[in-house]
Amino acid sequence: MAQGIATQAEDYSRWYTDVVQKAELADYAPVKGCMVIRPYGYGLWENMRAGLDARFKATGHVNAYFPLLIPESFLQREAEHVEGFSPELAVVTHAGGKKLEEPLVIRPTSETIIWSMYRKWIQSHRDLPILINQWANVVRWELRTRLFLRTAEFLWQEGHTAHATAAEAEEETLRMLDVYADFAETEMALPVIKGLKTEQEKFAGALRTYCIEGLMGDGKALQAGTSHNLGQNFARAFDVTFQNEQGDRELVWATSWGVSTRLVGALVMAHGDDDGLILPPRLAPVQVVIVPIYKTDAERSATVTEAQRVGDILRAAGLRVQVDDRDNFKPGWKYAEWELKGVPLRLEVGPKDIEKRSVFSARRDTREKQALPVDAIATLASEKLVAIQKDIFAKALAFRRQMTTRVDSWEEFKAELETKGGFLVAHWDGTAETEAAIKEETKATIRCLPLTPDPADLEPGDCVYSGRASARRVLFAKSY
Repeated sequence: MAQGIATQAEDYSRWYTDVVQKAELADYAPVKGCMVIRPYGYGLWENMRAGLDARFKATGHVNAYFPLLIPESFLQREAEHVEGFSPELAVVTHAGGKKLEEPLVIRPTSETIIWSMYRKWIQSHRDLPILINQWANVVRWELRTRLFLRTAEFLWQEGHTAHATAAEAEEETLRMLDVYADFAETEMALPVIKGLKTEQEKFAGALRTYCIEGLMGDGKALQAGTSHNLGQNFARAFDVTFQNEQGDRELVWATSWGVSTRLVGALVMAHGDDDGLILPPRLAPVQVVIVPIYKTDAERSATVTEAQRVGDILRAAGLRVQVDDRDNFKPGWKYAEWELKGVPLRLEVGPKDIEKRSVFSARRDTREKQALPVDAIATLASEKLVAIQKDIFAKALAFRRQMTTRVDSWEEFKAELETKGGFLVAHWDGTAETEAAIKEETKATIRCLPLTPDPADLEPGDCVYSGRASARRVLFAKSY
């Protein structure tokens, strides 16, 4: 199954695309820049959505839905917002055979249309807070696309909340950042760094943007989620005010936060190897695959029956199981296919296994093989899945530590970036000019100012590029 897939060392970009397509996560759509998410890839997204949605509701949020089409004039109301998104907008000018009086923008994000509704819904402090999330699709007309990582249309969730005070808005912004970090590390087995974006990298229209940054297998960073404190910018643009407890009218405070199907791409790159995907068990559409081994028709009947019985035991224990009883493929071919698809645990059932009342197991991540007694299979399989989840995270964390380097000179910065990559922890003078110059010369950007840095990174020093005074070190990397 790995034939035709580039190795990571040979061509990482091609390896990624090969795996996404051959593992049947997604395919290219007839519309340039768009993708079709195939059932296996959508199964991954469904599991992500379920894990995130449960966390949102546990923190008091509710789901709603707002229109796909937004009056163009709405985006004009917040100048920084429209300037940030203008190059990516898709605009509808005709409908029903007629030219529209006002063009409609296909949503790139929903702040403007949601705040137009909040103006109707918010009158008093008693109407606050509003904690709404939307699961939707958005369109951003990207010129350079890559399956899952950057497409013209993609799926996501976007939270939009309204608050009475600046403190409440900031608390919400950081709370949701923590939710994203917990999801990434607990469900995706992806260690992330929580941080603050620079003014140049923040969301268009926000006061502050916070992010979680993960490191991919090729040493590039991936922004896996963002949480924005929007201040009163959108409330001001749409005249959203409330009467406070003293009877005075105030502008509402806002946040927005979101993650998208780029998380599927993150899973591929963070854990995959030259044989394909390695999926964390908590998100894998199929956690356990069972392959019957037989030579004769009589053996086929017995092994398939036993495989189904074992599958029923595991399903009753809450596991996601598939019995691969296809008779037009040999076992070795099936092993390779399920390895490509990253199924965490494979069980094999043959005539000798039935005699011994056991199954033969193989882990996808370590290739460790072991016979397991059927009488305890539910407990043992569950324990192996827990171990796989833990070990995948530990491996990714060890890789990030290995690929994180403190640098103190410009020559060292360039050399480490070129030969090793990964995260570079370096002093920055705080100016947009220096930030832009570093990006221009190396393609590395400031990923964030980490919220929980090493204490030594908060000591003042000299900027790695300009030599001017620097208050602290920040995190640089090339990124997707």
